[in-house]
Amino acid sequence: MSRGVLVTGASRGVGAEVAKAFAAAGDRVVLHCRGAVDKARAVQAELPGEGHAVLVGDLGDPAAIPSLVEESAAALGRIDVLVNNAALFVDEPVAGSRRLGHSLTETSYDDWVAAWRRTLAVNLEGAAHLTWCVARQMLEVDPADGAKRGAIVNVGSRGAYRGEPDVPAYGASKAGLHAFGQSMAVSLAPHDITVTSIAPGFIATDMAEQVLGGPGGDAIRAQSPFNRVATAQEVAAAVVWLASPEASWSSGAVLDFNGASYLH
Repeated sequence: MSRGVLVTGASRGVGAEVAKAFAAAGDRVVLHCRGAVDKARAVQAELPGEGHAVLVGDLGDPAAIPSLVEESAAALGRIDVLVNNAALFVDEPVAGSRRLGHSLTETSYDDWVAAWRRTLAVNLEGAAHLTWCVARQMLEVDPADGAKRGAIVNVGSRGAYRGEPDVPAYGASKAGLHAFGQSMAVSLAPHDITVTSIAPGFIATDMAEQVLGGPGGDAIRAQSPFNRVATAQEVAAAVVWLASPEASWSSGAVLDFNGASYLH
């Protein structure tokens, strides 16, 4: 049975591959993006099947989230699966300039506060607000033919456990996302809605090409005993499984997905 799936941050990388994986399974997908509409539409053009859509919204703005969910539900008929994938990692402290990281010793107080506010607003609060809106929609619509009422999958990070000294707001936001997912798993289980999280390590995406191809690439690959990093397609396959009826008993789990590069 075809499901309606909302994937945030789906214009590139893991989000794009997640959208492709759900569509390949016969599902209808809304690809959310913050502003990269052309890239999202290019991904949409690759999706098999029909009923897909691209919607724009800033998850850091709580006022924008209810309309995003309403438009997604209208496009899909019903949201059966939510994938909270969108996240900020690169800071934009002033005038659109981009730099990686906000380490305590090299960041001004004003930039430090701005990095924390923006990162948590999107990575944690945005996911929480989106989950509220989608879960309430799931509760309003009875599933057909005894189907599972809904599934929510959060894309977290290995960084929630090992620490992220150069991007501490990112690491903290992902730790919070894991904890939030577990709280929602307990809250929504009586309503037959599962909530799981996945904590990937380094992933070979287009944004990571320069790092992996640079002088530190070998050291990054060597973090795993497999001497490689994950592919976005591998992460997407795991997300699709976590959202499946067969994975229902994993609700509340945080799946380590880092090729044994960090064990805890």
